[in-house]
Amino acid sequence: MDSLGDGGGMESRRVQSNDTHRIEGLLSKAPNPELAEKMMLFGQFVGDWDILEDRFYNSNGKPSLERNLARGELHWGWVLDGRAVQDVWMSIDEKSGKAIPEGTTIRFYDGKIDAWRSVWISPTQGVVKTFVAHQIGNEIVLEGKTTEGYPLKWIFSDITPESFRWRAEETHDNGKTWALKEEMQIRRRH
Repeated sequence: MDSLGDGGGMESRRVQSNDTHRIEGLLSKAPNPELAEKMMLFGQFVGDWDILEDRFYNSNGKPSLERNLARGELHWGWVLDGRAVQDVWMSIDEKSGKAIPEGTTIRFYDGKIDAWRSVWISPTQGVVKTFVAHQIGNEIVLEGKTTEGYPLKWIFSDITPESFRWRAEETHDNGKTWALKEEMQIRRRH
């Protein structure tokens, strides 16, 4: 009997691999052929990226002195039979230079609403945020709520095959004004 006490049944279903970072059935090599065109809104980001700057802003719109100009990495890939896109955001520890995982986003196209659903999960921040995303002009706009319940937008802009800008904005007056809270300049890694 194995250590789980199930007579060997569970043991035989375990993935036998030295690769501790692989989860069977998670990764995909390409978008699902049935959804390939729709998947490219976020699929265009599949690959490895460097966060050149990550700026944070105070409630007065001025750059935060405590949290400013951080660097990091983004790694995007196809998941779940190519029906979703997942990224992992990592910050760079200034002392060691090591990349530290901060959170992950899973995005998928929902044909019922002709939009993308997106979930950001950050164990380090203790946060889960859900969004609905649309392309608006040349930008991709994700709409959700802050932890306090205020409207929040995460916006991808200035998108080229080699770079993009990401920013977070929130409003406390029902959308009359939007305050910039964070922005990143991101470049594809070669």
